[in-house]
Amino acid sequence: MKFSLFVHMERLAPDQSHELLYAQYLELCRMADDARMHAIWTGEHHGMEFTIAPNPFISIADLARRTHHVRLGTGTVVAPFWHPIRLAGEAALADLVTGGRLELGIARGAYSYEYERLMPGMDAWQAGQRLRETTPLLRQLWAGDCAHEGEFYRFPATTSTPKPVQPGGPPIWIAARDPNSHEFAVRSGFNVQVTPLWQGREEIESLMGRFNTACETVGGARPRIMLLHHAYVAADEADADRAARELSRFYGYFGAWFKNERPVSQGLIAPLSEEELDANTLMAPERLRRDLTIGTPGEVIDRLREYERLGYDEFAFWIDSGMSAERKRASLARFIDEVMPAFDRGENS
Repeated sequence: MKFSLFVHMERLAPDQSHELLYAQYLELCRMADDARMHAIWTGEHHGMEFTIAPNPFISIADLARRTHHVRLGTGTVVAPFWHPIRLAGEAALADLVTGGRLELGIARGAYSYEYERLMPGMDAWQAGQRLRETTPLLRQLWAGDCAHEGEFYRFPATTSTPKPVQPGGPPIWIAARDPNSHEFAVRSGFNVQVTPLWQGREEIESLMGRFNTACETVGGARPRIMLLHHAYVAADEADADRAARELSRFYGYFGAWFKNERPVSQGLIAPLSEEELDANTLMAPERLRRDLTIGTPGEVIDRLREYERLGYDEFAFWIDSGMSAERKRASLARFIDEVMPAFDRGENS
């Protein structure tokens, strides 16, 4: 199983400088590269200090000059915010800049907060339909002279310029949850990224079941599947319990952003009270300690072996958590030094 890092800048208060946050982000990326992790993934979000990532291709272009070994992935671009010609061209340029290291992850998006600002009136269903129209066009545009008459996009014969470095273009990943999304990805020859969020082992098994069913239905070559999951490698049990409390707070704010009901000023959502955070029993610390990839190195190794047995090809260490930079670094260092050596990592080694 391959191991990757999923990381963004996250700003929790107005007194945190973006310059310092970016330096801390780069430090984590350098650690991943030095450790020969498989990839670094970074996504796309708008107007939210909670996840700062307005254009992952800019971050990837910078990382291409600062790293030497890792592949560099969009985790993920939000398909409805991109015209297919623009996405094909910018992805191809990113592949050129990175020397053929690009992995292109694509999703429909998750936050209505972003939809109502960038695509007013669009809902999640239409966003999914736009993704399904856009993604098959990318390889056609990379091949050249693709004309299209669709529901959302219409254009005469067009070629992506430049061309990608990788033959046929960079690998494409689809963020999938429901069975239809899995089948669309597999039928299209795309890899699959799944994110169980806080829902634990049952959801991790269910998502793999949906992927396996899609592979059996479609037949042919099996694409790759990546599990994106919050992880923390603890120094001891007390440290693991602290991480669970911190991630419970993170998910409280994640849920608030998702609901899109609280006021937002300067990109920061109105603070949640301790009473509001405590009332969120679905994401209580004791549940997250059980359901996320949190624990001492031995516990994390056992969890990862379970995921590997289920059939996951890649585990993306989701490090965004609201924790201090020091705690993120310490957890990642323990993952690199004490967890990764327990696995045959294939390309990672």
